[in-house]
Amino acid sequence: MRDEAPLRRTTTGAALGMTYIWLATRVLLLLMVLDVVPLFRSVSWDVVGVYHGWHETMLAGGFPVEDVTWQYPPAAALIILAPSMLPFSYLGGFLVITVAFDALTMASLVRAAAAGEGRGRAGAWVWLLGVPLLGPVVYARFDLLVAALAVSGLLQLNASAWRGGLSFGVAAGLKLWPALALIGVPRGRATRMALVGAVAGAAVSTLLMLLALDGGLDFVTAQQDRGVEVESVWALGFHVARWFGWPGVVSYNYGSMEMLGPYVDTVGRVSLAATLLCLCWLLYWRYRARTWSDATPYDAACAAVLLFVVTSRVISPQYLVWLVGLTAACLTVRASTQRPVAVLVLAATAVTMIEFPELFDDVQKSTALGVTVLLVRNGLLVAAAVLSCLRLWRATVPRPLAAGQYDPGLSPA
Repeated sequence: MRDEAPLRRTTTGAALGMTYIWLATRVLLLLMVLDVVPLFRSVSWDVVGVYHGWHETMLAGGFPVEDVTWQYPPAAALIILAPSMLPFSYLGGFLVITVAFDALTMASLVRAAAAGEGRGRAGAWVWLLGVPLLGPVVYARFDLLVAALAVSGLLQLNASAWRGGLSFGVAAGLKLWPALALIGVPRGRATRMALVGAVAGAAVSTLLMLLALDGGLDFVTAQQDRGVEVESVWALGFHVARWFGWPGVVSYNYGSMEMLGPYVDTVGRVSLAATLLCLCWLLYWRYRARTWSDATPYDAACAAVLLFVVTSRVISPQYLVWLVGLTAACLTVRASTQRPVAVLVLAATAVTMIEFPELFDDVQKSTALGVTVLLVRNGLLVAAAVLSCLRLWRATVPRPLAAGQYDPGLSPA
């Protein structure tokens, strides 16, 4: 008993310390979003302008299909409508929901750290510090809610593949990327149950909104004419080309600032091809993988989403909270291969806070400062994606035997 008491005191002290840090950082984020502490340019327009406008259209009985910025699966309407169900302003309701999801995710990561041997608090620290590293934009977009559901799905997989899949399905009904998290579910019954749960979660949330509102399937073609967003990896070449006379322009298009001009369509097609190649690699990895640990589903989800982000023709600042959430889930397991990847993701998140919103004008104008910051951020993300895949492969795919090497697993009984 004498040995256990100091351990309990240490555990309680650490939990209290994390709680105080969470409260302090989240209060600061709220004050920045509300412009009470104007450390950054105002970022609340998406909520009070765009989201609230969509909300008004939905109350009239349809999706905002005339607004080209609406590019989301039907279930995303649940998030857009939810703030008006609370006794606050629309912005106030949105922030209450966002903070609640943030707190629940933090609690889930802390609880996962205490789930048994081989678990640790590193993941909780990644979420605790990574969320505020993105700045006020993290509370002014609904991506944190999607990331929270994806993290919940990963943390539930060991106890119930069906429940984990259900969370992935609901999250994918809001934004499609959480479906990628299924790539790392162990083969066999676990995969089947997770797929059933994911289909059920996506179907129920989607059908609910399709029945309630008109025009829910228009999102399928909403992004086909998009250009290359100015913050994406693919935009870097165009930024440099502007210094040498490329005649294209940066313009507001389909809800973001995009590169428009010669060769943009070609680069956009290359980006889609790159994403498809990465999906093929992930399927090949799954086929070749033989060593499955408790960390593998988390590590594979992290690698898959990193590949999606760096090959996409769009990288919005809020996408970084996806990566913070997934690396946080990874680091709840001490055997995870993604610890150095988490460091790169946190560094990229901090640079993103510098890039948006304060230096976004420089990015749009392709100034040396703007391009340098973008190069650093995107370089960190590409490095994280490559390292994530390499470490996942090495941990799960057996190396070929050298000539003459003996494999005892192949010896006769």
